[in-house]
Amino acid sequence: MLLRLVVTASLFVFPAFGQPVEAPAGADASPSAQPVEAFASLPFVERAELSPDGTHMAGIFGVGGEQKIVIMPLMGRATKPVILGVPDGTQPGRMQWVNNDNIIVSLTGLQPIETERWYITRLLAINRLSGKYTKLLWDLNGQNAGDILSVPNDGSNEILVAGQSTIYTNMSGFWPTVYRVNVTNGKARKVVIGRDGVLDWGADHLGQVRIGLGFSDGGLTSRLIYRRSNDEAFRVVDKANHKRDEVLSVPFLYLPGGDNALVMRDNDAGRTSIFEVDLVKQQTVKTIFEPEQGEVEGAIISDDGKLLGAYTTDKKNSIFWFDPDLAKLQANLNKSVPSARVYIESMSADQSKMLVRVDSAETPGRIYFYDTKVGVLQKIADVNGKLGSKKLSPVKLVLYKARDGLEIEAVLTTPKGKDAKNLPFIVMPHGGPWAHDGLSYDYWAQFLASRGYVVMQPNFRGSTGYGTPFLDKGKGQMGFAMQDDITDGVKWAVDQGIADPKRVCIVGASYGGYAAMWGIAKDPDLYKCAISISGVAALRREVNDFGGKLRGNLYKMQWQEMTPDFNAVSPINAIARIKAPLLLIHGKRDVTVDHVQSAKMYSAMTKAGKAVEFVSLPLADHYFARQADRVTLLSAMAQFLTKHNPAD
Repeated sequence: MLLRLVVTASLFVFPAFGQPVEAPAGADASPSAQPVEAFASLPFVERAELSPDGTHMAGIFGVGGEQKIVIMPLMGRATKPVILGVPDGTQPGRMQWVNNDNIIVSLTGLQPIETERWYITRLLAINRLSGKYTKLLWDLNGQNAGDILSVPNDGSNEILVAGQSTIYTNMSGFWPTVYRVNVTNGKARKVVIGRDGVLDWGADHLGQVRIGLGFSDGGLTSRLIYRRSNDEAFRVVDKANHKRDEVLSVPFLYLPGGDNALVMRDNDAGRTSIFEVDLVKQQTVKTIFEPEQGEVEGAIISDDGKLLGAYTTDKKNSIFWFDPDLAKLQANLNKSVPSARVYIESMSADQSKMLVRVDSAETPGRIYFYDTKVGVLQKIADVNGKLGSKKLSPVKLVLYKARDGLEIEAVLTTPKGKDAKNLPFIVMPHGGPWAHDGLSYDYWAQFLASRGYVVMQPNFRGSTGYGTPFLDKGKGQMGFAMQDDITDGVKWAVDQGIADPKRVCIVGASYGGYAAMWGIAKDPDLYKCAISISGVAALRREVNDFGGKLRGNLYKMQWQEMTPDFNAVSPINAIARIKAPLLLIHGKRDVTVDHVQSAKMYSAMTKAGKAVEFVSLPLADHYFARQADRVTLLSAMAQFLTKHNPAD
């Protein structure tokens, strides 16, 4: 079927706050004309799910600077919308339709327990007809009581959820029990009792609990227990010692009629692929999918338990469809909007109606409704109503060689309307460090480019997305070759005539914040300034914080593999070498990297007489989920850069 891209009137209008309006065609569309608030706006539609019958959409919406849980009718239906505020201090996570009338949403919030702060996860069920919500398993006192295992596709009101009832590891309730929960009244009954060491459970689409993952020795060893159905007893089918780089074959989809399942693991080239395995014999049956480029990052599974597609980390972040009809549809979608990334975000149960997201690295994008019987993409909303769908600064992938010859890929954003010649330059390493940047919309990079800076985001050795061999090249190299890869990216940009060598700054968050601080210590003459957002200044302190965590020994081992000496590559121990001014930004609600990391770096820099500024945000978390915090973040960055490395 041929597709027609039709920008029609929106399929719904919010009665309370209206549809975001795109700037008129005659307005100045240049990025530099846009205020900070435009880039800092929460996505109007952050993520969305289509109801099984395709008549309603549920999603997380940014409205008036706040996140809302919204259920909206489509196709001009007169059903009253449901709009609920997200509870203060919580962040919505997974959202899923249980049936045509009910959705479930996971909420994660910071809560003090004993002497520590914990992220607590709970589930909320919302009925679209009444607009009322039901708390699920909120009476449990554990950290996680919101692990959704299975949502049967039979239209019933019951789901499988695993939950802990205590935070104490020496009590039996720490190991999650599996409950069958009714989403309309919150009633729950136990299906599988928690057992010692088993922290994670897995179920099939029929609601049968099939596997459990057990951990011991602080996560350094693990085991997989398995059964074919609820009528059988669990048995250990696989073990792994992570000190020997062993990994379990954990299934993500169970095949009917036996013990075979699909798993994601490395192929012979070290790239994540999909295989069919016999769980009992622990033997590979066949290879299902090996991407030609990149590796598998996730799978798309139908409500009735069929593998429909796979997300890959190739240059276009493509979806590979196993379903021939969906593959054909994707090809037609790509042809209809050749200059953007088009992907199916959600489908009705019969796959006849879809939510389609169209975006690129140069635009926040739009959400469309698509009916296969009509063949028309109908606009629902712009993701960012203030920026609309106009292209911002151009983005491309570049390759350069590190000093040892290793090829590094980076994302390069150039200010719109400017030649990439001798421009002020920002290198922005990603967090993780086990992560990667690609050709997707990045509001930080686009904001900085709008202020006149070229932005490079290097995927240094140790980044994901390029296979295990590239990932392993980061072992022992934190603060060394990993940092050199960033430095070499700057030098490449200078050699290419892109960057003005006298106007280079380094900016990063989390691990990227560490790299920003370490960059001005390791290469003090390269950078004019640095901005560290939620960065780690004292590696030893950060790793010691893992001690109280369940898999603390595993986390410690992973970090110890990255560098032989934490103290030798910690920015807080190298302040004497720092010449460039440093801006520190950190949220007090950050439990990923403790706020004290930036506070101590600020104190040490001040004591040493170094140029340093500190923006402490009392309500911000690690991800700056609040729009007000995003505005403060971008404003502080812009002011600091204007002061120390002006673009003009």
